[in-house]
Order: sequence, then structure tokens, then C-alpha cells
Amino acid sequence: MGSHGKQQQQITHEVDEEGHPIANFHAQPLSVVAEEGEETHVPISPHPPLMFAFNERIRPLLDAVDELRHLKVAQEGIQLPTIVVVGDQSSGKSSVLESLAGISLPRGQGICTRVPLIMRLQQHQNPQPELHLEYQGKTVPTDETQIAEAIVLATDEIAGRGKGISHTPLTLVVKKRGVPDLTMVDLPGITRVPVHGQPEDIYEQISGIIMEYITPEESIILNVLSASVDFPTCESIRMSQRVDKNGERTLAVVTKADKAPEGLLEKVTADDVNIGLGYVCVRNRIGDESYEQARMEEASLFQNHPLLSRIDESMVGIPVLAQKLVQIQGTIISKCLPDIVRKINDKLNSNVSELSKMPQNVSSVAEAMTVFMRIIGSSKDCLRKILLRGEFDEYPEDKTMHCTARLFEMLNQFADELQKSAENKSTENFLVDEMRILDEAKRIELPNFLPRTAFLVILQKKVEQISNAPIDFMEKVWNYIETVVTTVFTKHCENYPQLQSATRRAIHSLLAKMKAKSFDRVMEFVEMEKQTDYTCSPDYMSDWGKLMAQQNNCIERINSPYYSEITIEGFGNIQIGHLRGLSNVREQAFDMKMRITAYWKVVLKRLVDSLALHLQLHVRNLVDRHMEPEIVNELMGSQGGGPGAIQRMLEESPSAAKKRERLNKSIKLLKDSKEVVARIMDRIAFDN
Repeated sequence: MGSHGKQQQQITHEVDEEGHPIANFHAQPLSVVAEEGEETHVPISPHPPLMFAFNERIRPLLDAVDELRHLKVAQEGIQLPTIVVVGDQSSGKSSVLESLAGISLPRGQGICTRVPLIMRLQQHQNPQPELHLEYQGKTVPTDETQIAEAIVLATDEIAGRGKGISHTPLTLVVKKRGVPDLTMVDLPGITRVPVHGQPEDIYEQISGIIMEYITPEESIILNVLSASVDFPTCESIRMSQRVDKNGERTLAVVTKADKAPEGLLEKVTADDVNIGLGYVCVRNRIGDESYEQARMEEASLFQNHPLLSRIDESMVGIPVLAQKLVQIQGTIISKCLPDIVRKINDKLNSNVSELSKMPQNVSSVAEAMTVFMRIIGSSKDCLRKILLRGEFDEYPEDKTMHCTARLFEMLNQFADELQKSAENKSTENFLVDEMRILDEAKRIELPNFLPRTAFLVILQKKVEQISNAPIDFMEKVWNYIETVVTTVFTKHCENYPQLQSATRRAIHSLLAKMKAKSFDRVMEFVEMEKQTDYTCSPDYMSDWGKLMAQQNNCIERINSPYYSEITIEGFGNIQIGHLRGLSNVREQAFDMKMRITAYWKVVLKRLVDSLALHLQLHVRNLVDRHMEPEIVNELMGSQGGGPGAIQRMLEESPSAAKKRERLNKSIKLLKDSKEVVARIMDRIAFDN
């Protein structure tokens, strides 16, 4: 590039608030590029070519974005920087795009653009232009004389004949000397009233397409306005303000300046509609004017018209519009590209990770059994951790799966409930039951002898009162364990839904059998406590001795007329009036009460300990001995659907197959996108 090229365009590199590089293009007056390629510094021509010396800096970035768009990376939720052309019907959109591209687009009544038209303009050194259309996976070459007809035919193929519209895009590639390096998306013109042949909801359909393209923050909105209308009433302005309230990414092009020059200066300088990127006023090509003639007429108009000449030259003409678009495009691409790279990498890593977690395809019964046994092994390892060892790293946030802690809580709660149910709540009938039972148990024997029969009667009554509590406790515990085991196996079988129903049946059947055995065992514990009395615990004699130490004081106060109640440790305040005059059995009844009280502590502790030991043993047996055979028998036996469960493993479910296909397709797309960006970045680094 010669000295004039450096003067013509200066490029500086800055960073935004997040550290992203921004290419700032500071435009200098345009110059003409000579045919032989030598740069000649002459005053600006009335019709300079719509290309700039800095296009070569933007071209690699634009190529990257165009390739990413062609790969349809937006389907992965990665938005690309895009110049989106919107405008009300008959606002002059087509004329503006024709002037930028130097070609003729379809014209006619009603909506001419019925699909999103992606226009890729590329400076071309060959004097012979190259044009082609890309849509529905095919490429159709055309030329300048046939381009309008080719677009119509392609549109009919995409959206159908008639006046309906479609979301499916059509790409027009224009490689031509003198055009600016730009990619723009032209959208259907906004119309509120459907004409003959158009669907009744045509406005809603067009609005949906426009909002889809202008909503992303990466989109630059090129709003085409007619000079003859009141800007605030334009529907395209209303739409762009919905997504870009302050106009920070909106550029306005005012067409038909020659037809409505009055007040135009005031309209573009007052800016009542918040156009943050500014206005450019243009004159449309009229009739059979060549593009060179049109630009000469445009330049003359804004230089000589008494009203339009007052508008600053930085706001008029197709060349200025082209320059602004290239500048804006370069800036937004430079800013967004690092974020695009990050999003591609993040999405690619996520998809690869998700695919790796999917089950491998199995092709034989042997492979299916191998997979199945691996599932059982991993499930057993998990259950050993959470049920036996108290480790819960697989479920750090789910406290329900912290099983040893939850089982300990259940056992403590059971012990507390047993203790509360056995507490002496009556303060009015102290020793009454004991004395009644002693009277009924009298025999010919030595005086003051405590009959064992009376002790067992009282003990059996107390055991009977709490006999349902151990059963209820075991029911609760085994239901919890079944939930835990089912959850673990469901998680480890999640990629093989064919196995889930079989494993659930097996778990339910096994736990039902273990629960029944537990109930039988617990009833044995209860029955043993009812049928006989025995303990070698020293706590029994110690507790009985402490309680009996209160007997003399208690009897003295019962015999005294001055006391209506007494306080006995372990019983609280006791009413004693009903005990006066019953001296023949009071001492025996008191002794019996204290023996039962001391022994009952042993019974409750023994019952809780027995249940805890029984539970730990059976949970260990469940995991280590019973679970695997039960599930295998269920899977392979006739009751579980026979070999069908294993056979079904050989057939990947439709949903899993679709998911695998989607992930593979997405991974390929993202890898291709990553290669595109890497190639362009390498090219930029080499050029620098």
C-alpha cells in the first residue's frame, strides 16, 4: 500500500471495557484507484468506487463470519455480528441495496423480498463480475442481467409461488470490482394490510422474522426510512426501538431525499427517534440510469440543492453509506470475534462431554451382559459408600442420599419415641396397678416375697404397649432404603432405559422379602421381651438401688397426714392420698415399681441396640449378597420378560439415537467452525 493508501484510511486497535479488541476505522477522504492498480492521489470524484483501502483488513474477518453463517453456527445458540436491513414496504430498501451492490434486484408491487436475503458483497479484482445464489444446499450461478429473475425463481422454490414468506434464507454472493466488502441480511418489507394472495397474518409473520434477526446484541440494524414520512410513525422504527431503545446499534438511511427535501435537515439533526449510529441521506437510482450516472446525480444534488446542500457531507451519499457500513462492520466483528471463539469452545466441550456420557452401542448379548454387570458393580460400589461407609461424594447436595446420617437420625428418633411412650404420665394412681396385681398373685409363701408372676404381668403389659413401634420403624427404614437403592440404580441405568423397569421390579421384590424377614425378626425381639426377664447389665441393679433409696422417705410421708404429694426421682410429683391405709402391700408395690422401672431402661436400650445391629447386618447383606443375584434372576428369568431386557439393550432407543445424531452433528459443526476461526486468525497474524 502506497503513501496515499495510508492517508486514505487509518486503523487503530483499542480494547473495550471487557478487554476485547476493537478495530477503529478513521475515514479519510476517498480517492480513486487507477485501473492499472497504481494509487493516484486526486480530489474525490463524484462517483468513486465503493471500496476502500482498508477492505483487505476486514475481508478475513468477514470471510470468517460468512463461513460461520454458512455452517449455520447460529443453530448452536452462537449469534454472529450481522447488518440487518429493515424498512417499511416501499421505503426504498431495494434501491439502497442495488446501489451498494451495483446490481438490479426484483421489483414490483407488494412484497418483493419474501425470504431473508443474505447479500455477500466482495471486492473482486477480475473485471468480470461473479454472481451466484446459495440455498437449500445448492449453488446456482447467475449474472448481472439474470440476477433478478434468478432471485425470484429461488424465492419461489423456498417460499412457494404466490406472496407468502419463509424464514429459510437465500444467499446472494456478489464478487465485483468496486463494491464494498459487506455482508447484509435484507428482510421482507413491513406491511400491515395483506393484499390478495397474502396470508391474513402477514404482518405477524414478517414481524417474527425481523425480530428474530434484530434482537441479538450482535446485530447492527440498518433502518431504511423514506424522507417523505414522519420517522416516529414508521413501523420499522418502532420495531428497532423495542430491541435497541437508545439506538446504540441502529443506523438510518433516508431515501428519496430528492422527492421530499423540505425539512429533511431538521429531521436528521433533531433525531427524535434515537438513531445512535447516525443518518445517511441518499438519492435513489431513477429509471434506466446507470449506477455511475446515479451517483453523479446524487453528488450533484447534495452539492447544489438549496436545501439538501446544507446537510453535512458526512451524512449524504451512497459512498458515505458504504464507508460507514464497512467501518461499523469491522468494529463489531473485531469486538465479537473473541466471544464467538469462547462460545464455540464452550459449546464444543459441553457436547463432547455429553456424548461421552452416553452409553456405548452394544452389538451382542455378551456385550450387553458386560455392560449390565458393570452397571451392577458401579451401583453396588455407590451403595456401599452411602449406606455402609458414610461417604456421599456422588450426592454432595442431596441430603436424602446421605444415608448413614439419615439412618442414625431415624434410630435416634425411634429411641426418643420409645422413651416418651414409656414415661409415667399418671400422678394420681401411683402403685395402684402394682398393688392390684400383687393381690391377685398371692400364694402360700413367705411374707414380703415378690412373686415373679406379678413382675412378668406388668412387664408384658408395658411391652405390649410399644409392640407396634418397632414394626413401624422398620417399615419406615426399609421404605427409605428401597427409595435409595432405586435412585442409585436408576441413575446408573439412565442411559439404558431398557433395564430400568427390570431393575425396579427386582429391587421392589427383594426389598419386600427383606422387609418381611425383618418384621419376623423384630417380632421375635418383642416376643422375647414379653416372655421372660433377664439382664446381666450392672445398670439394672445400680438404678434399682438408687430408686429404692427413696422408699423410706416416701413411706414416711405417705403415713403422715401433712403431705398430699411427694417427689420421686424419675417420676416427678406424685399424689399419695390414695395410698394411706394400704400398708400391707405398699412396700411390695413400691419395690415392684422400682424394679420394673430399672428393668424397663434395659429393655428399651436392648431393643434399640438389637434393631440397629439387625439393620446394619441386613443392609450389608442386601448390598453384598442378595442384590446382584436378585436383579440378574429378574433380568434373565421368565418373570422379568425373559432375555428381552438384555435383547432390548441391543436396540438403541429412538430418543437416544436422535440425541447421539444431534450431538455428533453439532460437534462436527463446531469443530468446522473452530477450524474456520483458527484459519482466519492465523491469516490475520501472518498478515500483521
